[in-house]
Amino acid sequence: MFAQFNYAYFDGEIPTHEISYNNRFSNVAGRITYKPPKIELSRKHLRERPEQLRDTLLHEMIHAWLFARNENPGHTPAFKKKMRELGLRSIYHDLGTAAPLNENPKRYILRCEHCRREVLRKRRPPPGARCINCRRPLVTLEVVEMRQVDESLARAARGASKV
Repeated sequence: MFAQFNYAYFDGEIPTHEISYNNRFSNVAGRITYKPPKIELSRKHLRERPEQLRDTLLHEMIHAWLFARNENPGHTPAFKKKMRELGLRSIYHDLGTAAPLNENPKRYILRCEHCRREVLRKRRPPPGARCINCRRPLVTLEVVEMRQVDESLARAARGASKV
């Protein structure tokens, strides 16, 4: 698809880029890096909306095309002009935030009661673990159940705690 679009819309001016999916993306549909040349796409966003794959790939390819021409690859007037030529409507994606593909395997919360720092860990920490910020002992909490929070109950609880 990259090669097809490169020759159809950019006269083959874009150097070859590695194309891959990034399962960690939850707020972006795509990202480009120039060194090494790579375009990453959000599997979470695009699995639900495969019709957005074309627009997202073209969006990232415009960045690559401008970079290859030694122009500013940001969302400049030249970027927006090329978008209009390709029939793309906006620099923004209306894909929302994607839920994780897999449940988080981390099962322990390490909390510092002094500075309130919290970190997630897959393994139980050794006895005597200390906070990286203030060097005080950490409290270890094991996550035993994962369930979705009812937002109306959460709002009510936050409201009750203010009284």
